[in-house]
Amino acid sequence: MRPRKDEEALVDVLDVLLRDGVILRADVIVSVAEIPLVGIKLTAAIAGMETMNEYGLFEEWDVERRRSAITRRQHRRDRDTDMTDDDRPTVGSGQQDRTS
Repeated sequence: MRPRKDEEALVDVLDVLLRDGVILRADVIVSVAEIPLVGIKLTAAIAGMETMNEYGLFEEWDVERRRSAITRRQHRRDRDTDMTDDDRPTVGSGQQDRTS
């Protein structure tokens, strides 16, 4: 039996990875002559942003993102209310004469 590439398997793995997430942990000790010199502890979380937020990861990022979206909406709303009727864009050609 020859190995074959299964596209559906990759899609299934990515679906589970983004939906449920995975935590990778690695402990590395660099030693010379059996004398430990450097210790490295690595932890990585891989998941979709929705899953990350559910687990409380990237909480500050999510709060800041939502805050900036609210600020943009308020700025747009304030800008629209400050426009006079003559400043508002009109539907149709901008070449028409407005002297009437």
